[in-house]
Amino acid sequence: MPSRLFDLSDRTCLVTGSARGLGNALAEGLAEAGATVVLNSLNPERLSSAAAVLRQKGYTVHELPFDVTEEEAVQNAFARLDEGGINVDILVNNAGIQLRKPILDLQRAEWQTVLDTNLTSAFLVGREAARRMIKRGRGGKIINIGSLTSEAARATTAPYTAAKGGIKLLTRAMTAEWAEHGIQINTIGPGYMITEMTKSLAETPSFDAWVKQRTPARRWGVPADLVGTAVYLASAASDYVSGQLIFVDGGLMAVL
Repeated sequence: MPSRLFDLSDRTCLVTGSARGLGNALAEGLAEAGATVVLNSLNPERLSSAAAVLRQKGYTVHELPFDVTEEEAVQNAFARLDEGGINVDILVNNAGIQLRKPILDLQRAEWQTVLDTNLTSAFLVGREAARRMIKRGRGGKIINIGSLTSEAARATTAPYTAAKGGIKLLTRAMTAEWAEHGIQINTIGPGYMITEMTKSLAETPSFDAWVKQRTPARRWGVPADLVGTAVYLASAASDYVSGQLIFVDGGLMAVL
C-alpha cells in the first residue's frame, strides 16, 4: 500500500524552469518516482542537455521550451502538448529569478520582471493546466514553489518577497476555486538552498555562517532535500491536502 500511494508511474509532470537548479532536481525526483516529465526552459540548448542526462538514466522526458511570462507563449505550449497527446497531471511552478537591490534604487521594470517570472507565470501556466485537468475530469496536482520570503522578508529582496508572498495566497485562491474538481494545489517553501543562484552567497563566509547559525539543522539545504515533499504532494498520498505551504528549511521558520 505505501508504495502505491507514492507511485507516479501513470502520471505526466511539467516542471517549469527545469533545465537546472531546483527545477531539474525536482524533475529527476518525480521521474524516479515513475512520472513522465516535461522539462521547460527558455534556453533550448540547456534544455536538450538536461533532457539527455535524464534519458540516459532511463527516464521518459519531453522538452518544451517556452517563456512562462508570456501569455500567448504559455497557451501555444499547452496547444503543442495537446497536439502530442500529452496530458499534464502534475504541474510544478518552479521558474523564478532573484534580484537584490534596495527598494529606493529599484526600477519599476526590474520590479515587474521579478513579479512576472515568479508570480504571474504561476497564474498563467497554472490556469492552462487547470483548464485541462478540469475538462478531463480526473483531477490533478499543482505544486507552486514559494520561499522563506512567503512568510518573512529580508532587506534588498522586495520584488522577490512580494512575489513569493503572492504565491502563498495564489495557492489558496486556486484551492478555493479548483479543489472541488479534484485538483490539489500546495506550495513548497525551500529554505536556504545551494544552487547556481545562491552559490555566491554560500561562498561568502559571513553569509554562510549566518545561514548555518540561524538554521537549526546547521547546514544549507540541497535541491535533493525538496524531492520527498514534491513526490508526496504529487501523489495520491496527498489527495486531501490542499492550500498548504510546507517549509523544507531545516527548521529555520520554527525559530524566527
